[in-house]
Amino acid sequence: MKIHPFGADTALLRRRLQVITQPGASRFWVQPLHGIPILAPDGQLTTIWPRVAVLAPDHRPPWTQLGTLLAELHRTRPAGSSFPQAGVLARLGRAIDYLRRRPYDDLIWLVELGENLASRLRRPQRTAMIHGDLHLGQLGRPSPAGDWYLLDPDDTGVGDPAWDLARPAAFWAAGLLPDEPWTILLNAYRAAGGPAVPPAGDPWTDLDPPARAATLIAAARSLRSGESPATTRALLQACRRMQDS
Repeated sequence: MKIHPFGADTALLRRRLQVITQPGASRFWVQPLHGIPILAPDGQLTTIWPRVAVLAPDHRPPWTQLGTLLAELHRTRPAGSSFPQAGVLARLGRAIDYLRRRPYDDLIWLVELGENLASRLRRPQRTAMIHGDLHLGQLGRPSPAGDWYLLDPDDTGVGDPAWDLARPAAFWAAGLLPDEPWTILLNAYRAAGGPAVPPAGDPWTDLDPPARAATLIAAARSLRSGESPATTRALLQACRRMQDS
């Protein structure tokens, strides 16, 4: 059972579930057991899913398969014409709002950085069907030795495909993800024809704005959740470099 946040948009969640359950989508997504959100007694939306295995802390992430999976997802379009926009800018907006409400002036520069990024990202130059909140916790597999599939369509929709590479790119740039997994992911994505970056050469022309936004979102989340001081410090230092560049 997935309990969605208070205030979740029922119609929007229903549309996103329709996207991931349309013909052919099962090769990307774990399929819900019930395709319609249920309103729980406490007023929160609930969706029902099969039990799947997720990545254990000591499990080597499937970087190659993830790169291929994302490339194939980005090369598809949902059937019909009524499909939602990805929730990426809304997530950036929530991070900015959180930073604006913090009772400390020492990080007010992050708000300015976030607002500038939101303005730059409002009109993407290319669009595709994307996950919208891609990280390793969004992978599951129904069988222990089977393929990995995407979980959690809460931000799924049409957006810049670079957003789905933005978080690993951001963590790599901040020194929190080693060179090898980032290179494996990027090479697999390119080999499968992913449209977010050029097939060769420097990928940062296309990755840079979403990766900067992902860094700020991760920094806000780290501050809010009280993650390790080293992680928070690395993300804030990366944000400061962005502010100064």
